[in-house]
Order: sequence, then C-alpha cells, then structure tokens
Amino acid sequence: MAKKKSDLKIRPLGEKVLIQRLQAEEKTKGGIVLPDAAKEKPQKGTILAVGEGKLLDDGTRAAFQVAEGDVVLFASYAGTEIKIEGQEYVLMDESDVLAVIG
Repeated sequence: MAKKKSDLKIRPLGEKVLIQRLQAEEKTKGGIVLPDAAKEKPQKGTILAVGEGKLLDDGTRAAFQVAEGDVVLFASYAGTEIKIEGQEYVLMDESDVLAVIG
C-alpha cells in the first residue's frame, strides 16, 4: 500500500525522486505461479515525492518532467534501494526515469 507524501519521513533533495515499485507478478501469462526467487523486480513504480529540481548555473531550479502520483518506467539498475518502516523504496535521479505510463 502506497503511503501519502505527508506520511513519509524522507524528502528527496535536488533532482532526486522517491519511487515505490509496483508489485512483482505472481503468475506468468500462462498461469504458472512464480516462487519469490524467480520474480523479477519490476521496473515500474509510483512517484511518491520529488526534490526541488536540478540547480542550474544561473541559480534557478529546473522544473521536473514528472510529478507525484505518476506511474513511471525506470532503468533496471537505477537508483538506490532504501527501506523505511518496513516499506521498500527507490531513490533515483529524475534522469533515470525513462517514461511516464498512462
């Protein structure tokens, strides 16, 4: 269950985004149940929080192309996995986000 931003005890800095991965598939399309060891970590997730934006040379901040609540696709090995109060999240640069889904 995704937490609300106000419930989180973490605030990304700069151009970082906090993402909660979507759940891994329990079954294949053919109906085979996958054991935990065979499940791949999804490369999709929901953005829970964004930083202030990348600091530009002129001192202003760049606007984000993603927003809280967006479901996104990101690179396989992008970001740093963190655990807060038993929930797993991924903290990564906005540039590691490949696409917004939907």
